[in-house]
Amino acid sequence: MNGHMSLDALVRQRLRLWPQRPPGIRQQRNGTWRWLRGRPSSEETKSSHPFLKFPGSQRLKTLPDGLWLNFGGTPVEPFVDIFAIEACSTLTNLLDKRSRFAPSTHSLMAVCPVSWLMDPVMPEDPTPRWRATGVLRGPPEQALVLPVRDVRVLYALSRRHYQGFAESQVPHPHEYFVPMDRLTAYDAQNDPKLQALVARASANANFFDPL
Repeated sequence: MNGHMSLDALVRQRLRLWPQRPPGIRQQRNGTWRWLRGRPSSEETKSSHPFLKFPGSQRLKTLPDGLWLNFGGTPVEPFVDIFAIEACSTLTNLLDKRSRFAPSTHSLMAVCPVSWLMDPVMPEDPTPRWRATGVLRGPPEQALVLPVRDVRVLYALSRRHYQGFAESQVPHPHEYFVPMDRLTAYDAQNDPKLQALVARASANANFFDPL
């Protein structure tokens, strides 16, 4: 790890190398997918990024280190599935972040600001994000707020914490864990083992594949 770079900055730098669809998650059978990387952006910008919140909450927001959104439904009834990444430097940090994604009776909402929706998907792809979502009929005039249908979270822990957690804890069905150094490796998005882990972090992995 670069001694002059904080862990948060290193994680953001590495995750910017990840594609718009989480590596390892296969394309849908019909050839369509609406995955977009919400956090971090391709580069440092002043545009607002998507965030998560509970309905009615104006101040309490969840800002994952990495956030991918898979848009679905129709303009009349849209929804989003999310894949989040949280880098946890301490066990206290892990407990706090796990609590934000714990199963509850509250609905989780994903908020996509107008500026983010109007920006291009990627520097080399001028398609505005609102068009790529497939759930908007025209340029948005206000933030797009969607109910979250499915949640999957990948937690990165130091080797010491990872080993201790793996030996003594049982993850929730929506939780996945990886050693920090595997997440922050330069070519992590091409790591076959990490791709295999991410591939399981999808509702598609719960269905029989006849192929």
